[in-house]
Amino acid sequence: MKPTLTILLAGPRGFCAGVDRAIHIVERALEKFGAPVYVRHEIVHNKFVVDSLRDKGAIFVDELDEVPDDRPVIFSAHGVAKSVPAEASRRDMTYVDATCPLVSKVHRAAEKHYDKEHPVILIGHEGHPEVIGTMGQLPDGAVILVENVAQAQTVELPRNVPLGLVTQTTLSVDDTKEVLAVLKDRYPNLEMPRKEDICYATTNRQAAVKQIAQKADMIMVIGAPNSSNSKRLVEVARLNGCPKSMLVQRADEIDFDLFDGVSTLGITAGASAPEILVEEVVNACKDHFDVNVKFETFTEEDVVFKLPASLSA
Repeated sequence: MKPTLTILLAGPRGFCAGVDRAIHIVERALEKFGAPVYVRHEIVHNKFVVDSLRDKGAIFVDELDEVPDDRPVIFSAHGVAKSVPAEASRRDMTYVDATCPLVSKVHRAAEKHYDKEHPVILIGHEGHPEVIGTMGQLPDGAVILVENVAQAQTVELPRNVPLGLVTQTTLSVDDTKEVLAVLKDRYPNLEMPRKEDICYATTNRQAAVKQIAQKADMIMVIGAPNSSNSKRLVEVARLNGCPKSMLVQRADEIDFDLFDGVSTLGITAGASAPEILVEEVVNACKDHFDVNVKFETFTEEDVVFKLPASLSA
């Protein structure tokens, strides 16, 4: 007889509107232009999604110099520096920008601060594609990156002018509040965003994980190791009552030996992980346990982003 396992499925989980839009952009481009369609960087941070699009005819590259002039290229949902579309235009290439509209909003905010001659501070993780894209909206050196509380405590900024602030959209909500508190205390002339830059999907998924963290013996976050929002979900779970939390990409990565003493498993998925991978993990658990699935929904989401006009016709 199999042992019993209660699975708490966090909601919301998985795809956000920006990821859904980016994937549809690639699929629609393949329909319109035919294969191959090139994509600069992973369209979203998920191997299953990337492999699925590759099977349909998408070719993923690191830089534009790998793309023929006569084939369309798509820029990833994380956003790109201004130099990338400028180079595509110089080469007279057909390109489609799949940048999430909420990331584009951050780009516009940074530009507005810069136009007012305000120093621009970006809270984010160095080297993340979204951070590279945001910093690349402005000239070199115009954006000051702050990654954590320690840097917020030591960074030296002008004190006699307003300071502009933007953030990466996939950060830990709680960590970002701590960084903001330090910066605001040190620099009262800091201009806070009217609405938080951390996106609705990141915020909702973290809140949903907090809701199940104290009820679960283990939490499994389905997502990629290079997915910022997925890694943040693991951190949030550990900090809110469930230290036995981990990131997995697929069901075949699960070590069921770790389930000793686990009677309640929380499951969520990062914003770039499709629901089919959640189902795969639940089914894998059913091979080992008598599973009882409960839905723990924090809030409902109904956000939809339109496709670019060049593809919507």
